[in-house]
Amino acid sequence: MAAIHFGRSQELEISVRGGGHNFGGYAVCDDGLMIDLSAMREVRIDPVARTAVCGGGATWADLDSAAQAHGLAVTGGFISHTGIGGLTLGGGIGWLSRKIGLSVDNLLAAEVVTADGRVVRASTDQNADLFWALRGGGGNFGVVTTFEYRLHAVGPLVHLGLFFWGADQGREALRHMREFIGTAPDDMGLFIAGMSAPPAPFVPEQHRFAPGFALLAVGFGSAEDHARVVAPLRATVPPLFELVTPIPYTQLQQMFDESAPWGILGYEKALHLEELSDGAIDVIAEQVPRKGSPLSFVPIFVLGGAYARVGEQETAFGGSRAARYVVNIAAVCPTPDLLAADRAWVRGFWDALRPQARGTGSYVNFMAEYEEDRVRAAYGEAKYGRLAHIKAQYDPFNVFHRNVNIKPER
Repeated sequence: MAAIHFGRSQELEISVRGGGHNFGGYAVCDDGLMIDLSAMREVRIDPVARTAVCGGGATWADLDSAAQAHGLAVTGGFISHTGIGGLTLGGGIGWLSRKIGLSVDNLLAAEVVTADGRVVRASTDQNADLFWALRGGGGNFGVVTTFEYRLHAVGPLVHLGLFFWGADQGREALRHMREFIGTAPDDMGLFIAGMSAPPAPFVPEQHRFAPGFALLAVGFGSAEDHARVVAPLRATVPPLFELVTPIPYTQLQQMFDESAPWGILGYEKALHLEELSDGAIDVIAEQVPRKGSPLSFVPIFVLGGAYARVGEQETAFGGSRAARYVVNIAAVCPTPDLLAADRAWVRGFWDALRPQARGTGSYVNFMAEYEEDRVRAAYGEAKYGRLAHIKAQYDPFNVFHRNVNIKPER
């Protein structure tokens, strides 16, 4: 409250930093005031009610560690040092999306400091319009200082299957994955990645750093059930290598941490696909090997299950619940020259894939640069209009604009 009052009285630009994971760097502003929430990391778990109350600066590692002490979890990204705030406010895709829905589908309440310096609680029975907008509308409506989530029984051990095919197998492998996904259980965590093979112990030395395609399948039942479900992945198009193993849920959440090291340069674009069509597969198979940086990659998030059972208008989430895939094309580079080359690769890849998507809707958490037409397309005109109306009530002068911005209704 004091920071917002001060910033506005001094006519400073105000930015808000949660986990600091965003590619667009929206938390950083020149000659302005950054409200840094990173010290607000307390997490309180109620194992009986199965709820978590978290400070706005907490990371998913903080929440996962506390909740897993009781065998509980909520959907929360793929990289553990991501802040809960930015990811949740934009929707929150993760390993549990098909099992229990998005982060916003499990948000029970939030404490918000508004642009005029008030502290308000948002839930289904208090400031319900604000609560609806927070569940997908990003950081447009205030600084969220507390998040309250519904938790679910998960882990502590889950079952991972990772299968990797070479770039020359791309089309066959992606069609093979598509067929497998069509038969996989609704609650199975599924993730496709166009990536370079990591230098991990389970990767044969001759394949390390080589570009290719991976499918990761996470089961939450018995090891026997998981082994039976993933067995067909070895047939028809045999992978170059695999890893099938039980894994602590907290370790699963940290599995891709090294793909986003602090200080790296990044750029990304994304879009939704209703199906992984042959045309989309052709583009993906052709484009992935063209990346320059070993860290640049194409995570493809497989949706469905509980994600698809939430109504389109129940939350402000900017994406179709009918979509089956979110394709993120990410340049992750150690040098400016390599970033310039892979940023061009991202844009060319996105342009080539766009005809395979219905419209230009995208996941707002994967927008590295603000483009108003893409923001509108992500939400659709009706949802965007409702968000702009709520924005005008809580932030009429667009104080909180360093984000995927929704301009207040005039």
